[in-house]
Amino acid sequence: MIDGARRPREDGPEPVPPSHQGCAIDSVRVHLPGRCAEPRSEPRAELRDRHEDGHHLHHLVWRLGPGVRVCSSAVLGGGIGPRAWILNAQVPGGYPRLDPDRHLAEIAAAEGLTGPGVGLMTAAEVAAYTTGHDGGVTATVTTGLGVRGWAAAPETTVPETAAPEFVAAEAPTPETTAPKPVAPGTEPRTPPRPGTVNIVVVLPVALSDAALVNAVATATEAKVQALLDAGLDCSGTPTDAVCIAAPEPGPNGGEPFAGPRSPWGARIARAVHTAVLAGARPARDLS
Repeated sequence: MIDGARRPREDGPEPVPPSHQGCAIDSVRVHLPGRCAEPRSEPRAELRDRHEDGHHLHHLVWRLGPGVRVCSSAVLGGGIGPRAWILNAQVPGGYPRLDPDRHLAEIAAAEGLTGPGVGLMTAAEVAAYTTGHDGGVTATVTTGLGVRGWAAAPETTVPETAAPEFVAAEAPTPETTAPKPVAPGTEPRTPPRPGTVNIVVVLPVALSDAALVNAVATATEAKVQALLDAGLDCSGTPTDAVCIAAPEPGPNGGEPFAGPRSPWGARIARAVHTAVLAGARPARDLS
């Protein structure tokens, strides 16, 4: 069950809560991340909080409005196309649901978000987000590194459809205390600690399709560089996600390049590096 005291919205009428779960997701704006002195025109995130199943959780919301394209690897609304919003939602460790896309859609509905959007999910503490700014580019990152490792790792028995950070531990029962023989290569894995690095980058200029894809690669390269600079021996976690948001291109097709040595790609790289490095240092200190 999802509960919490109903509170007045600051930015409009209360949304109609989703009815198929029989309960409402209630959230309230906490503050705006990434405040800075100079005026900014690109969409900014709102940090919100909510209560679900006795957990106090946070999520970030970007209300993009019309005329914005997003290139994303997110579980909800991934791919390339027009998007009206982005949501990065925290869930508890041992996530029990098998429909994360529907869950994210419920949270979005409770926020009054309409139209196509992008939804990301993490067991990391979303309220501990970090930001980086460079030349009009803003990167907002939530960093959970409990299951960090290298991308090119030996083959395991965990299917690609499994999300390691959300695997729930099964409580032992009298019927399951005795070990059972298993075939080689099918041993159950120990549920890992929470972890995911979610990166959302907002640009003030349009990018071509190719440049949007290139921007995802650039952001990923900058993430790995930041993790190494933080003293961590890893390239990320198995569930990391990236979102690049930029205005829809006009007749000129948008900026053609977003590699790390192009003007806008370099800004993306520096902004992402700053945000990931700030979020990764605490993980290094806890190692």
